[in-house]
Amino acid sequence: MSGSTTETVPPPAATTADSPLAPLATTAREKHRHNAGEPLPSQSAQRGPAVDCTADSAGGLTFDLRLPVAEAQGGDVGLLLRRRPALSGETEEIRLPLTPVQEAEPGTLRAALPSTVRMAEGRWNVFLALPGRPPRRLAPGVNDLRSLVDRVPQETRNWLGVRIPYATKHGNLSVRAWMRWPHAEAGTLRVGDGALELAGRLYGVEVTDTARLEAWPRRGETEPVVVDALAGTDLREFTAVLPYSPLAANRLWDLWLRPEKGAEAVRIARILDDVPDKKRIFTYPAHAVEPLTGPQPANEQPTARAKPYYTLNNDLAVRVDRVD
Repeated sequence: MSGSTTETVPPPAATTADSPLAPLATTAREKHRHNAGEPLPSQSAQRGPAVDCTADSAGGLTFDLRLPVAEAQGGDVGLLLRRRPALSGETEEIRLPLTPVQEAEPGTLRAALPSTVRMAEGRWNVFLALPGRPPRRLAPGVNDLRSLVDRVPQETRNWLGVRIPYATKHGNLSVRAWMRWPHAEAGTLRVGDGALELAGRLYGVEVTDTARLEAWPRRGETEPVVVDALAGTDLREFTAVLPYSPLAANRLWDLWLRPEKGAEAVRIARILDDVPDKKRIFTYPAHAVEPLTGPQPANEQPTARAKPYYTLNNDLAVRVDRVD
């Protein structure tokens, strides 16, 4: 693991997913009190240096940063990656050693996150860990994520790890991680009145002649809408046409691919690229939902409209909105 260590830890007290940085902790014998009129330290003053991130095609990341020479040579210097707490309250930490980069400017350090290190799915905040000091959030620098575009996973493993560094809304560096297998990668989406035509590729298992695309309601007890999924010539690619009419009963539908009858369904998502949050970037037009009784007269307005979208986890879903 190239010196990395992983640990499950209880969640830090009074922490939010990505709240503004609080003042750095003091020692046990000091107690910081803010006096009226005293200027508060800015986030930029509390944040560590900028970090340049480079991704490789296998799923690994390297982090490069510069510190004052005295700090860089101070001994046990590292990066701390901490997963934001799950609903259970548990979180995890991965510590990566920072080592000098040869033939670079003095104070330049590098940490490596190998593709073989498993990261639980979620958002991981990145900290600078210096001896005797509390961890500090880091700022994003220059990202080289070209190798993530149209990435092809290695099928020699029994899991797929995806990591994409990004800047949070507070200007801090975080890493979005997915860990899945099998994986159904969404490809081209064609939308129109009445249906969604979906193409994709399955990794880890093959698509059979009994494969199905399933739309499951996110809430309620409505039965899933199931349609045939056609396999491509290499038994990895698949296509399916999902009609909108049967989706009128619920507002949100999650899409799954069942590779063969009796097999476990695989969530359809789009994660094999360099875009960490697709919900606001990949947008699709809404189209009329025809009633199950047949097409509406041309002079009548549709009662509902549907469109595909990507969730906060980059999973593929369909949203149905009523038309007033």
